[in-house]
Order: sequence, then structure tokens, then C-alpha cells
Amino acid sequence: MSPAETVRETPAGTVARLRATFRTGRTKDLAWRTTQLTRLRALLTERGDELAEALRADLGKSRKEAYRTEIDFTVREIDHTLERLEAWLRPEPAPVPAVLKGATAHTVQDPLGVVLVIAPWNYPVQLLLAPVVGALAAGNAVVAKPSELAPATSAAVARLLPEYLDTDAVAVVEGAVPETTALLAERFDHVFYTGNGTVGRIVMAAAAKHLTPVTLELGGKSPAFVDRDTDLKTVAARLVSGKFLNAGQTCVAPDYVLTDPETAPALADALAAAVEELFGQDASASPEYGRIVNERHFDRLVALLDSGRTVTGGAHDRDEKYIAPTVLTDVAPDSPVMREEIFGPVLPILTVDGLDEAIGFINDRDKPLALYAFTQDPSVRERLLSETSSGGVGMGVPLAHLTVSDLPFGGVGESGMGNYHGRYSLETFSHRKAVLDTPLG
Repeated sequence: MSPAETVRETPAGTVARLRATFRTGRTKDLAWRTTQLTRLRALLTERGDELAEALRADLGKSRKEAYRTEIDFTVREIDHTLERLEAWLRPEPAPVPAVLKGATAHTVQDPLGVVLVIAPWNYPVQLLLAPVVGALAAGNAVVAKPSELAPATSAAVARLLPEYLDTDAVAVVEGAVPETTALLAERFDHVFYTGNGTVGRIVMAAAAKHLTPVTLELGGKSPAFVDRDTDLKTVAARLVSGKFLNAGQTCVAPDYVLTDPETAPALADALAAAVEELFGQDASASPEYGRIVNERHFDRLVALLDSGRTVTGGAHDRDEKYIAPTVLTDVAPDSPVMREEIFGPVLPILTVDGLDEAIGFINDRDKPLALYAFTQDPSVRERLLSETSSGGVGMGVPLAHLTVSDLPFGGVGESGMGNYHGRYSLETFSHRKAVLDTPLG
């Protein structure tokens, strides 16, 4: 079936066709799984420049950033999976009680069936294809729904995936809300959604009608706690690098900084210096600084710029969808910038009297996708780990925990449910089946 014919299919027809393939058993074969992963890797390495160009068109990403955060990131996920998949799939023995003497027990991992992966626009290659890696590794048929808000990338993925993958088992469905709504009306065996909590609730409600399990990778306001007596130059450089990657449009970007009143002024100055060092005096001229995805998000972000005193940045150009890397201080806890996930290049600094108040501030709000801490005090680290709840924790550096394939990535509470990466992706897209074998003789 050609890509053009696939586009003309109804969602019901696509799901039925993929389910028919799954029922033949061919996707369960280890050789099929490894072949699909190898072909997906070939797509990324052979056609990476086409994807990078689409990412530049959609988000102003440089080629370097496109490869580092999207294309090469996904290649590493594939390599990690291919190297270990056979071992991950081996049955795992379980002990049996004495009353069942002679019996043996083990678990096997069954593919779920036909799964739906819905991707966001901010990392439209990585956040579509990394879950697809797990779904294929687990032996499923997959419907991939790229984001319509990254149209160039969506079109590139829809064109390229059928050239490389088994089109009887992998389909790309492009479109906006009507197409996604139609897909969600179908019965899938798992739905994997990355995006915001508002749409996450819609996805979960639709899946509930079929008792379909969901993985929701959402976001939230991820705090960064900066302790007194830290190396502020190093802290600022790492915060700036993590916060302003992809023009701040990263679900695990540091959303706001908590520090004490004595440290805040020096940290603000260090952040301003770090911004200039990374992007130059005018970030709009930096080839490594991206753009806001569309005018709607641009307008939303500009409305947040008056939430505090501007330390650096604040410049913006709607025609270019450019907002300079901006640091705000003297920010009130109830200011507009603190009422929603920022998801853009604005970093507010708030002051707290100390660790107790910081922990209370974090716990008074929804559980974040990530928490970052910059401290050399082991007791501060331990208290933040034990007295707060978040999807993940980064000590001394933001974002980097995503790059460790043996760590699960996911949220908790409002920041999501379920996780993936590496073996955790296999677990997400599989059913661990219990087997008890009792001899008849």
C-alpha cells in the first residue's frame, strides 16, 4: 500500500488493517522487531538532514540541535534497545511455594496489539519515534500521529516512515483535532500521549470507553532549587543551557528558580552573563537559538514578560516568532508567569527563606515532571529527594536524566502517568503474563 493510499484510509480502516497484521503473529517474531528497529535507524541516519531541515522550518532549530536532541537521541535509544532486546524478552523464572512442589513458574512479555502514539510539536521527531521504538521492540503494530503544529516535520515523517517500515504494521495518520478525535474513537490496546494536561484528560476519557490503558507524558512547572554557597557561574551556565534549549519549549526545562534573598541578585547577574556567553549579545543572531512554534504561543509568552523585573532579555519580534532568552526577578508567587507552565524562554527567580520554605512551595503545587537541585550539601539533597514528589530529579544539571536509557522517564500526578525509555518502554508496551506449569504425572 502506498503512502497516498494510507492517507485516504479511515481511522477505522487503518486500525482494522493493522490488527489483521498483528493477528498473523508476524510482529511477535524477534527478527521482525529487530528488522523494524534497524530500518528505523537507517531512516534517521540516511535521511536525517531532511528531518533536520523540517525541524528548522517548524521551530528554527539548528542542524546541530536537531541531531543532538532529536535524531541522534533516537538513534541511541534504538542502539540501546537492539543490544539488549533479546535478553529483555527472555522468560523470567519465579519461585513457587512448597505446596506446588514440582511446578515451575515464570513470566513472559506479550505484545499488546495495536497501539497509538500521539506526539507533541516541541520535539516532533524524538517524541514520536522514541515511543515507537518501544512499541516495535515489544512486537506491536503502531499508529503514529505526528503533531500538526509542526507541519513540516509531520509531512516528512509521513513521507519517510512508509519507505522504511512495514506498512502493514506501521501507519502514520496526519491531521489536527478532527483526525485525532476520530482515531481516539477507535479501540486500541494502548495509547501513548505526550502533551499537556488538558488534552491528556481528553485522551484518557476517550480511552476509558474501551478500557484502553494509557501513558500520559505531560509537563508542569519544574522547579530548580539553588542553595547558598554554590558556584553560581557553573549553576547559571547549566540552567541557561537547559532552560533556553529549543527556546524554552521543553517539557522538563527548569520552569522557575527558588533561592534565598541573599543569593538571588548574584544568581540573576550570573544568569545574564551566561545567556550572553551562550548566545551572544543578540540571541536573534545566534544560529543555535530557536523560535517559538506559532503566533498563539508567542502571544501567550509575551503576556508573561511583565511578571517581574527583567534582568536580561525581554526583546521580541512577532513576525520572526522570536523572544529573547529572558530572566525575571522580583517575581511574586501569584504572578501570571507562575500560574501555568511557561514552555518558553522566560525564567523567573523567586526567593524563599530557606530549604523548608522551598520544600513547602514545591509541595503546595502540582507534582512536577522534574525537580532540579544545585547544592553541595548532602542533607539538602536527601531532604529534597525524600520530602518532595516529582517525575524525576536532576542533581547539579537539568534535562540530562533523559539521556540515561536505563532510567525511566515519566511524570507523577498532574505531570503524567507511566514511563518509558529503554527497558521501561518495553514494559509499557507489553503485558507481563504469568505462567505456572504443573506436571500431570
